[in-house]
Amino acid sequence: MTPATKYLIVICAYLGAVIGVSWILSRRSHGSADFFRGGRKSPWWVVAVAMVSTSISGITFVSVPGMVAASQWAYLQMAVGFVAGYAVIAYVLLPLYYRLNLTSLYSYLDGRFGHWSHRAGAGFFLLSKILICGVRMYLTAIVLQLIVFEPLGIPFWVNVAATMLCVWLYTFRGGVRTLVWTDMIQTVALITTVVLCLVQIGRVMGLDFGAMYGSIRDSGMARIWFFDDWREPRLFWKQFAAGMLTTVAMTGLDQDMMQKNLSCKTLRQSQRNMMSYGAAFIPVNLLFLALGVLLYQFAASRGLSVAKPDDLFPTIACGTDAAGQAFMPPVVGLLFALGLTASAFSSSGSALTALTTTFTVDFLHADTRQDETGLRRTRRLVHAGAAVVLGLVILGFRAIRDGSVIDAIYTVAGYTYGPLLGLFFFGILTKRRVRDGWVPFICALSPVLCFILAQHSAAWFGGYRIGFELLLYNAMITWLGLWLSSLRLHNS
Repeated sequence: MTPATKYLIVICAYLGAVIGVSWILSRRSHGSADFFRGGRKSPWWVVAVAMVSTSISGITFVSVPGMVAASQWAYLQMAVGFVAGYAVIAYVLLPLYYRLNLTSLYSYLDGRFGHWSHRAGAGFFLLSKILICGVRMYLTAIVLQLIVFEPLGIPFWVNVAATMLCVWLYTFRGGVRTLVWTDMIQTVALITTVVLCLVQIGRVMGLDFGAMYGSIRDSGMARIWFFDDWREPRLFWKQFAAGMLTTVAMTGLDQDMMQKNLSCKTLRQSQRNMMSYGAAFIPVNLLFLALGVLLYQFAASRGLSVAKPDDLFPTIACGTDAAGQAFMPPVVGLLFALGLTASAFSSSGSALTALTTTFTVDFLHADTRQDETGLRRTRRLVHAGAAVVLGLVILGFRAIRDGSVIDAIYTVAGYTYGPLLGLFFFGILTKRRVRDGWVPFICALSPVLCFILAQHSAAWFGGYRIGFELLLYNAMITWLGLWLSSLRLHNS
């Protein structure tokens, strides 16, 4: 039996189990309220565990180990900022969401500013989520195509179609009610695979736990704190601020990330879930970074080089040397395929459910215009349509076949969270009214100005290079635009 066949059997068995669990749980689902919010009955600890795999996509699974050569462990500085961001979400945003009893986060903008603000917020979310999820699933599909489907002669479009069918199957009936449980399973699978990969790679290198710790500590790739150069993108304060703001924007203002949190029974339980999940993010990322150091050390010992950092993990886990001998025991390749599948399917299933919720509630207003029968029919059509759109986006990236274009699209998608951050916090921290019709233009202009700023910051500000903190500047420009639009209204 070839390695590709073994990988396919493991992936199919895993996905079959996830789909089976979701269908069993969905039998207890009671309509659209359970699909959108889980009936507000989800245990907080289940949601906390489930959120880990939702946050860790297939990109994270292969990219974080690969980044240690260039950035060392500076990513943990952002993880510290993540914890601060989760505190802001827990004690500023969640009380607002629970008080307003929101199904979609962006309904808040309708009540606070008006119709066009509501549409702008929901539209920015839909655009960014489609692009981000499309890129994540594309890069995951490419890896699976290389190690599983291509050796078996299965074309890429079949890979994509089967992937989106599986995602649709385990989400279309139960929505959030089943997602919190299936994603908890996927989190356990994900973390287990990373730990076992660490053990197996250490064993191949002849290292026990103590020797692994010493090897990682002395590697020169495990530096965490950077306080030296204010112009350096890895500077602690930049990374901390970026981590906090990124969490607030891309979790607290993201329907995908918050939908599970809003399914907890009470505000207090949701806050407990948020802080527990935030604290767990540090040790989970520590595992990935430690794995990255061992992978680079193994590559150096074998004289192995890879074209891109993202190729490091899949090459060592599933590749062979010039003599055709596998770098690792077969179990490592199986674990890699399983972990990649768990991370990819958890984030994509959650995104598909959130896209369905946002389009159904914020654009079609089906939750207020239709009875339960009509609402169920509408959301199922939207759910199927969203799966098709994501599949077409993945195939579109395949047709582009240009990594730089894909990276640019992913970066542009990240810009869209800045206007959301500015919109929400202008509404929360001020009582000013704005010209509702201006809001879509303000939100569209802000990323454009930020792009210009990012391109010229080094020349304009003495070598200062903007990193992840661009999100802050994006939100500040949006805030300024909203304030200017409110002047005459406030003074009248």
